[in-house]
Amino acid sequence: MLPQHLKQIRVLMLNDKENLERTLFRLDQGFELQFRLGPSLQGRNVSVHTNYPAEGQRFERHTFRVLPWNNPTGREDDSDKFCCLDLKIAGSYQYYFGHGDTKRSGGGYIVVDPVLRVGAEDQPLSLDCITIQTYLSKCLGCLDDWPDRLRVAKESGYNMVHFTPLQTLGESRSCYSLADQLSFNPEFSPQGQSYNWTDVGALVEKMKKEWNMLCITDVVYNHTAANSLWIKEHPECGYNLVNSPHLRPAWVLDRAIWHLTTRMADGRYTAKGLPADITDEAHLNAVRSVLWQDVYPQIRLWEFYQVKVDSAVEQFRTLLNNGTKPDHNKTGGKKGLKIIQDPSYRRYGNTVDMDSALETFVPQSSFPQHVEECCGWLRQRVNELNGEQYHIVHQHQEQAATCIVGNIVYERLADHGPKLGPVCRKNPLVTRYFTFPYQEMTLEQEMLLLDQPDKMCHFLAHNGWVMGDDPLRNFAEPGSNVYLRRELICWGDSVKLRYGNGPEDCPYLWAHMQKYTEITAKYFHGVRLDNCHSTPLYVAEFMLDVARAVCPNLYVAAELFTGSEDLDNVFVTKLGITSLIREAMSAGDSHEEGRLVYRYGGEPVGALVQPSLRPLTPSIAHAMFLDVTHDNECPIQLRSALDSLPSSAIVSMACCATGSTRGYDELVPHQISVVKEERLYPKWNPAAPPTSTGEVGSQTGIIAGKLALNRLHQELAAQGFVQVYVDQVDADIVAVTRHCPSTHQSVVAVCRTAFWNPKTHQYYSNVPPMFIPGKIEEVVLEARTVERHAGSYKKDDNNINGMPEYTVEIKEHIPLLESSVVKQAGVTSKGRSEFVQEITFQRLTPGSVIAFRVSLDPKAQQLVGVLRYYLTQFSPKYRRGSVADSNTPLALQKPLAQLMSQLTLADLNVLLFRCDSEEQEDGGGCYSIPGWESLKYAGLQGLMSVLADIRPNNDLGHPLCANLRQGDWLIDYVSNRLIHKEGPLAQVGQWLAAMFDYLKHIPRYLIPCYFDAILVATYTTALDATSKLMSSFIQNGSTFVRLLALGSVQMCGAGRFPALPPVSAAIEDVPYRLSSITGQKEQCCVSLAAGLPHFSSGIFRCWGRDTFIALRGLMLLTGRHSEARNIILAFAGTLRHGLIPNLLGEGRCARYNCRDAVWWWLQCIQDYATHVPQGHEILRCPVTRMYPTDDCEPCKPGEVEQPLYDVIQEALQRHLEGVSFRERNAGPKIDMNMRDEGFNVVAKVDPATGFVTGGNRFNCGTWMDKMGESERARNKGMPATPRDGAAVEIVGLSKSTVRWVVELHKKGLFPYDGVKVHRDGKEVFISFAQWNNQLQQSFEAGFWVSGDPKDPNEKHPDLVHKKGIYKDSYGASSPWCDYQLRPNFTIAMVVAPELFTVERAWKALEVAEKKLLGPLGMKTLDPDDMVFCGVYDNALDNDNYNLARGFNYHQGPEWLWPVGYFLRAKLYFAKKLGEKTYAKTVILVKNVLSQHYTHLERSPWKGLPELTNENGQHCSFSCETQAWSLATVLEVLHDL
Repeated sequence: MLPQHLKQIRVLMLNDKENLERTLFRLDQGFELQFRLGPSLQGRNVSVHTNYPAEGQRFERHTFRVLPWNNPTGREDDSDKFCCLDLKIAGSYQYYFGHGDTKRSGGGYIVVDPVLRVGAEDQPLSLDCITIQTYLSKCLGCLDDWPDRLRVAKESGYNMVHFTPLQTLGESRSCYSLADQLSFNPEFSPQGQSYNWTDVGALVEKMKKEWNMLCITDVVYNHTAANSLWIKEHPECGYNLVNSPHLRPAWVLDRAIWHLTTRMADGRYTAKGLPADITDEAHLNAVRSVLWQDVYPQIRLWEFYQVKVDSAVEQFRTLLNNGTKPDHNKTGGKKGLKIIQDPSYRRYGNTVDMDSALETFVPQSSFPQHVEECCGWLRQRVNELNGEQYHIVHQHQEQAATCIVGNIVYERLADHGPKLGPVCRKNPLVTRYFTFPYQEMTLEQEMLLLDQPDKMCHFLAHNGWVMGDDPLRNFAEPGSNVYLRRELICWGDSVKLRYGNGPEDCPYLWAHMQKYTEITAKYFHGVRLDNCHSTPLYVAEFMLDVARAVCPNLYVAAELFTGSEDLDNVFVTKLGITSLIREAMSAGDSHEEGRLVYRYGGEPVGALVQPSLRPLTPSIAHAMFLDVTHDNECPIQLRSALDSLPSSAIVSMACCATGSTRGYDELVPHQISVVKEERLYPKWNPAAPPTSTGEVGSQTGIIAGKLALNRLHQELAAQGFVQVYVDQVDADIVAVTRHCPSTHQSVVAVCRTAFWNPKTHQYYSNVPPMFIPGKIEEVVLEARTVERHAGSYKKDDNNINGMPEYTVEIKEHIPLLESSVVKQAGVTSKGRSEFVQEITFQRLTPGSVIAFRVSLDPKAQQLVGVLRYYLTQFSPKYRRGSVADSNTPLALQKPLAQLMSQLTLADLNVLLFRCDSEEQEDGGGCYSIPGWESLKYAGLQGLMSVLADIRPNNDLGHPLCANLRQGDWLIDYVSNRLIHKEGPLAQVGQWLAAMFDYLKHIPRYLIPCYFDAILVATYTTALDATSKLMSSFIQNGSTFVRLLALGSVQMCGAGRFPALPPVSAAIEDVPYRLSSITGQKEQCCVSLAAGLPHFSSGIFRCWGRDTFIALRGLMLLTGRHSEARNIILAFAGTLRHGLIPNLLGEGRCARYNCRDAVWWWLQCIQDYATHVPQGHEILRCPVTRMYPTDDCEPCKPGEVEQPLYDVIQEALQRHLEGVSFRERNAGPKIDMNMRDEGFNVVAKVDPATGFVTGGNRFNCGTWMDKMGESERARNKGMPATPRDGAAVEIVGLSKSTVRWVVELHKKGLFPYDGVKVHRDGKEVFISFAQWNNQLQQSFEAGFWVSGDPKDPNEKHPDLVHKKGIYKDSYGASSPWCDYQLRPNFTIAMVVAPELFTVERAWKALEVAEKKLLGPLGMKTLDPDDMVFCGVYDNALDNDNYNLARGFNYHQGPEWLWPVGYFLRAKLYFAKKLGEKTYAKTVILVKNVLSQHYTHLERSPWKGLPELTNENGQHCSFSCETQAWSLATVLEVLHDL
């Protein structure tokens, strides 16, 4: 079992309705695949099904099992849950998932690659190590001679042989037309011997054990030879005229064309200008006119698609006379005549659907003239339809004529065609489409056979291929007219096999092919699926399942000609194809050849290190890249003999499987035909002379070069040279670099191609110099194709011989100085330790190759090894290539985790976060990348967010990577900003600086990779340190919980200037520091920013309301208790007029213009007392008062102190007494937009209801505090949402507080049970218990909107806009505002649920869900309201009163923090309504929160925004991350 950090884990996110059946996911054995739920499925009861077998079970393609879920946190918040597969078996596996009533709401396939093994010790052979050579088996001769012929592959460095089929061949002698799939070809046995599959198996095993070579062979499922004996006995296995009557018209045409062939061969058309020997355009025109004048009229194909008119009319007349009515179940009452195609395809066999005739032609009466009139209509319509069929067949015949002529042009006239010569019976006009196993007879006699099923079943359709056809469609099935239109490019030696839909449709064929597959899988290590794209998928699936049951690690190669990667993937994923054959011959020039190398494998040089646990990403099919395939035309004919070596070298440098075909290396100057070639391959003889035709040795052709290239290919793959860079040096020179990311060795192959023959094409004599970074250790190989005097090529009669006039001049493993290709190599230094060698060539002639082994400069090699050594403390993957440091710098002597453990959460705020304005307070700023943008944070998160986008795709061209390669500015920035701090942070900075010292001395192209590695290590260590400082709720929580908790680190920090007024010196564990400005000791308590970037520094950082809405989530739930206490006490010290400031302004510039902050503060004290162990002790904590009286100047710290419970009492006392004052310095100095009346602040308790009420229509005292700013629209100085009167959330918060102080007093923890106030000149005592009861009595009477006109509590029935909701306020100066639907009542539900009747609460929540809930936030106003507008644009200034200058801030845009309260309220009341409702609510909650999770993961700010525009759209005026948004979502997860 691998340790967790080494195990490769891939995560596949499941999304509702996402079908990934055409997406290829490739995995290795030993990987773990995890399925996790995407946002659309979170909270749903999802089941994942797969046919990957359980441990110890056999694979059954149609047997699926459900995977169990694994929930790591064990909590209701199961956003991290996953189910997994431990992948140990190769093959293609399917998964699908469903939820609720939906059985399948998505799915796909995964392909697990086989593990191949060679040698006596069964050493693994990686797929990228494969070098394969194809042999046409029939050219191997007798089995006894195979070792001598196959040894050529071994001695040329190949490690896999591909045999074309070894079975008995058909009459045509094509390698792919098999007469018997089960027998070993008897030709391979010498006289008197009879070799069988066991003998072949023994040779295959010997090659594996002794030669380290594997063997694969073809499986051909599409067709069998036309002369196969078994197909004669089982004609049902092919497409014949009995089981496929739709082919009858095509057969008739095929026979007519055959008779045209015989007549032409006999010279009977010469008079019509059509001789047997077709040589020009006139002859082609004559073919066309014979088809149209003689052939088509004689066979009258249209009759197979027409109706016999008289019979149809007679039948219709009889029905009418009998008064028959149409069957409406069949016609659906719709008119329109339908024709039924005759399933037997006889002439005039089609019939009229009489129900449709009776429905369409209805006589006026049963009188004979009316009946006849109807019959006349029918006759006319049937004649029209017959005419349409005639026209369709005419179009088919036009296409057939075109295809026939096209075929003749290719086979007889084209230069690149076979030039078959005169038409004769052996070489007919065109290939026959059907077998005809009978004596010759006339066409008329043949037509009579159409009525004899025992004869018809032997007319079998041939196989072939159709240009541009859909490979997923079977062209021989009904619905296809390929045979009739003559669109098939036909193989006249092979019969297409008909499998039906499954084994039950053709038992013999399936059993026969199963046996064939089992034999192949038993004796070979892999298969090549011949003609894969036209093999029915379900057949190939079934057969490969059979093969894998025999050979579990079966290697499957295939060639696909679908023309689209999307379609390729259908085959690759369903069949589990290991490698797709790709052809270098498809490249038209060296540039394209180089591009193919880049496309088919490897990652870019300098790629970033990927984590072991990462998302599963789609891949392209693994390539088997061949310099030539056995189907390709000969490269020597298409290019030149000199190109064989360099093109081979380009292919060998590809990071995938590579290979060739026997004959290429020997420079055979023609295609070795799979049909016609009967000569034998030469045998191996190391001493073979160049002139030998029957033997080859290392001097033959390019064999010596190929051996060196194959060895190099295998070495590069085995040693992890997985990075690839392709450089097009000039039109003919391609340089391919393979780089090993752990040792940083490279091999650079420079290949000069010769696509054109140098004897006829002028190549440049001057080759541009090359610049190779690093130190050239050796020349791995240099090889040139040179001419020699060994006579010229003459095709041998018995052996497949190559061109003796060329050989390879090769040197291997030589020092650079001994190279005869390189003139000189100069060393230039490009930087601190980046040496570049300039290479000038003297003999890089067309057809040559040189490969250099390059290391880093020795100093850089040493330093990168040391860097890897220090990175091994974070992951063992850096161990390879690491070098221990002989002299460890002081800064690196302690592990980073130990240094990080000294940091506080306030330190971690500096290390990880800090936006630009926070950093500017310290005289710095966020790093700006030239030509791009600034990082979001100065801390590590700023970089990590960008690197997270770069890493998965290795986007090394990103401006950040470019900046790192260009200089050390960013590297220094990261460490220097920390070194300038004090204490442990400076030590972390020094650790980074020491690591960066090594980094700066390695080549620039590697810097992004190692910079990322150092940052990932630092960042993950910092996250671990953060988690350890937080509560168990966070430590044991889901990833989502921990991401939200990071918001606490993000928002809570201590800047250069203290944001909070000092707390009492008597309080313990308050942090102090020396002021960098005064040099005096000062408190440095963390404060809570409202949001980033807009509310992060200066006087705009701290707001009373925002602080206390966010405090419970970000500080209490995360375990930051003493910091939370300090904030509560610091704000307590600023109490004035019984209120807590809105904008804190360090207390000295505070504004007391909000009515709700004091109640949020009181709620937090309650939360602190209940949440923190011994939390009630905060009540006795001393508070240092800044304003002991309303009108005094600020007091010095410690001058006036009183316990917190006294401050709480003062706040309650002042409200019951009534608060009324005018803001200090009222006027434009403190608010440019406020009207004069707005500076008057009023807050009091309504004696009639107990509701806290206040405000006026010129100010806004709650969180919905937008003040109009537009003179143009005349809204300046007018609040958009004054919410005067009693705002619903303030009523809820005050009820919560009063209830709590009553309980506290009972427990003896709060000394007051009420207050004395002056009413009507008398002093009266109001007990808190009395106030509590009054609120309980008044609430629903005042706030519930029943919608019942008779409701006695309803003062304004005419203003009711929505019923079944709670009012937003009570007693507003504009009464209609009370009735607006907003999300604020949900806050009251959470803090004071006792105020609400369960059923009413639920009804109101349902309305809120339907009308207000958005993807991330809650609409701040009912979308049905006339002033609703969901898009906030603070810059827009126009004439619209409701919109100008962002007037609609709280009139529709979707704010995030109320969602937390809405969901918490839903959970609370759902629980009261029973388990079923609660379970449904939990699903809703998870579903809603999954959007927040996704946003949080993707956000470069790692936060949740303040608000979004309607439907969750991004709002550019919003804070990108807001404290209360993060806090309230975290509170929901805590409630779960």
